[in-house]
Amino acid sequence: MQNTRKKDIRIKAASFRENCRIGRYGIIDLFKECERWGYKLLRYPLGENADLGFVMRRDGDIIIYTNTSIRLSREIFTLAHEIGHAILHMESAASFVDNDNTISGRDADEMEQEANYFAACLFMPDDEVTKFLDLEIEDVEDNDLSALDIAKLMSEFNVSFDMAINRLENLGKISTEQRLRLDNERNEMRVGNLLRSVGGNYHLNVSSNIVQIPSEYMQYVIFNYNNNAIPMETLEKTLHYYHLSVDDIKDKLVVHPEENEDELADLIGGLTD
Repeated sequence: MQNTRKKDIRIKAASFRENCRIGRYGIIDLFKECERWGYKLLRYPLGENADLGFVMRRDGDIIIYTNTSIRLSREIFTLAHEIGHAILHMESAASFVDNDNTISGRDADEMEQEANYFAACLFMPDDEVTKFLDLEIEDVEDNDLSALDIAKLMSEFNVSFDMAINRLENLGKISTEQRLRLDNERNEMRVGNLLRSVGGNYHLNVSSNIVQIPSEYMQYVIFNYNNNAIPMETLEKTLHYYHLSVDDIKDKLVVHPEENEDELADLIGGLTD
């Protein structure tokens, strides 16, 4: 990636970040920021082996999906990656589907690399990382960072351990040797234990399994059913995603003629038994 392109991505990431609610260092809730920007966000647990996320443009809307079966910190990074696609690439492509290869940076595709760079700049801008190391870590110039230090950084910036050490290496804050040592420390101590040791947000290391689907999608499905555009089976499948049943929304449904006939047949059958 050329330096001019990197600078353009940093500018766009900074512009997005300026409109976000920031804690001491990191974005407080990227999911809420995504909605504030007008993106349609779907969160659903499709399983650990499923795709991690996607972004698409449909009928003028930007729709973003994230898989809530993965660790929360990875889901948040996936969301930032998809926002990167939405801001950087949606004029040249209609959709992007992302898996472990694209999110982890193993995919050499230029647009996937750019989306990852956008996410890194969005979460951990160079100046905020420098400030954190200066104010929050004792004698950082004289001592190597520890895995506990990385756990503190994780909680402040709402990122994963891998994201934290990779970004620190890319910014020149640690060497490759130091990154490998920190990675070994992480494997020995476990991230969940590290986060608890520093009073950090241990939820970052577990999946949320949240189901979040925009309410207007449910209204759209009900409208289509009431106008005979979809069958009852499709309505029931959609309701399942919301953990609802037909009985929960029966006051919003139109009873179609064939359903009246079925009810009459049931009634007649009951009277003749």
